[in-house]
Amino acid sequence: MKPLTYEQALSRAASLCSGSEHCSSEIRKKVIQWGLTPTRAEDIISYLAKEKYIDNKRFCRAYCLDKFRYNHWGRIKIGQMLRMLELETADINEGLEAIPEEEYLEVLTHVLEQKNRQLKDSDPYIRKGKLTRHALSRGFETHLIIEAVSQICRDAE
Repeated sequence: MKPLTYEQALSRAASLCSGSEHCSSEIRKKVIQWGLTPTRAEDIISYLAKEKYIDNKRFCRAYCLDKFRYNHWGRIKIGQMLRMLELETADINEGLEAIPEEEYLEVLTHVLEQKNRQLKDSDPYIRKGKLTRHALSRGFETHLIIEAVSQICRDAE
């Protein structure tokens, strides 16, 4: 692929950002793939941020809510994914705090109940272990998982 000029890359990046929410590290990688130098990529990032095409706080908030509501991920997994995108810890924490606590516990319970219906094991010890591992793989916090699994197992008795 032929490298893009600064103006072409800026136009393409602005178009990309106006279509969906992106963070600065995603755009930086794309611009560098398009053949621009890291310095020119930073110029594009700063322009897009100044014009409000890119806002990492807004991205974190949208990412957290989307991954929670649509993928049913927990805060731990969402936070790890945002850290992989090289975002500020303060922005990540602000995005994670946007998740409503009551809705968070409802989703955890829903995920566990759904998994519980799929399990064939009759041994409660094995069942609890499988439910716990499933919720951990989704990124929910251990103390919340233990409470929810205990509640589900009590209700099943």
